[in-house]
Amino acid sequence: MNPTDPPPLLLAPWNQSQPWTCDVRGELLLGGRPLSRVVDAVGGTPCYLYDRARMDARVAQLRAALPPGLRLHYAVKCNPMPALVGHLAARLDGLDVASVGELRVALDAGMDPAHVSFAGPGKRDAELHQAHAAGILINIESRRELRALAEASEASGEPARVAIRVNPPFELRASGMRMGGGARQFGVDAEEVPALLDEIGGLGLAFEGFHLYPGSQNLKSEALIEAQARSYALILGWAERLPAPLHSLNLGGGFGIPYTPNETPLALPPVAEHLAGLVERCRSDFPQGHLVLELGRYLTGEAGVYVTRVIDRKHSRGQVFLVCDGGMHHHLAASGNFGQVLRKNYPVLVNGRPGPTETASVVGPLCTPLDLLADRAELAVAEIGDLVVVFQSGAYGKTASPREFLGHPQPLEALV
Repeated sequence: MNPTDPPPLLLAPWNQSQPWTCDVRGELLLGGRPLSRVVDAVGGTPCYLYDRARMDARVAQLRAALPPGLRLHYAVKCNPMPALVGHLAARLDGLDVASVGELRVALDAGMDPAHVSFAGPGKRDAELHQAHAAGILINIESRRELRALAEASEASGEPARVAIRVNPPFELRASGMRMGGGARQFGVDAEEVPALLDEIGGLGLAFEGFHLYPGSQNLKSEALIEAQARSYALILGWAERLPAPLHSLNLGGGFGIPYTPNETPLALPPVAEHLAGLVERCRSDFPQGHLVLELGRYLTGEAGVYVTRVIDRKHSRGQVFLVCDGGMHHHLAASGNFGQVLRKNYPVLVNGRPGPTETASVVGPLCTPLDLLADRAELAVAEIGDLVVVFQSGAYGKTASPREFLGHPQPLEALV
């Protein structure tokens, strides 16, 4: 930006915890540059753009609020773009993966295998052998996995590093997606854990700790605090059964971000205060142990935008449709088809159009009524060629979408 240019304008039409800015022409600023220039530099639309400065600001916010000694991990499944993972790997304490494909991304990013963990309910024997060979921590989710790792350990002469992923007897209240409590395919039911601990000791595996992930996308600090407290109490109840000193207790994450104007950002201070108390307790209860917070969308979600271009403007029986070159095949979550019960619009902006508004629906090029990025949203009047921006798109975007559906081009992706 030229020093003589007017200062950027704050752009916060919804309750984002990290507001964006635009220039006096209404152009969104990304990495300090007008969006249209960034899109041209990347190669056009549709594209995902991730702002590294916004991720850095989020990490700095967490480091300032959370207690020393609490380790911050990134859940790679949230957004496995290699450049993005590499950026975060240099700033965080560990990476958590859900496949050997993600494992390769994590190791290529330069993360020490000692600080990589692997969770997932369907690890094949070959994947378990590969993870053991890489020297990472493997979260056990069944007895079959335990037997496969015992065989791998015997063949290699080195005990596999293992933790138990626990399916707790409670849920994370008010979470967008519940991953624990009740009957689940994830982890080992809590009532089976004591026997599994005995078996791990008998097999001579290198036990290191536990992993609990009761839910995700939570904006209620009191619900997160309750789940963390109950998770810690559950582990403490097994302290006398551990086959080796506890090194790692991964409490999961669950920190959510607001997607609609009526959602309020997570209040971080009370959660941080509670975690400070747990860190102190852990030092006393498990002198060789540490607590891990595994975050995904909270680190990247608000740092990313999906950008698509209007290729047609249509009127149908009184309704305006902005037909774009991107849609649900690139951004399934924004279409409302990735876990939403009642469809709600993500925050959407017409770039460089600060003038009059209208009610319009943003749709993609697919031959299905599901291809809907914004339904009857109040937007600036857009013309063919304008850029439409979908915010809150840095998590569960490109790789969580059916990109092969109907054979349209793949979206571009860039870290800026």
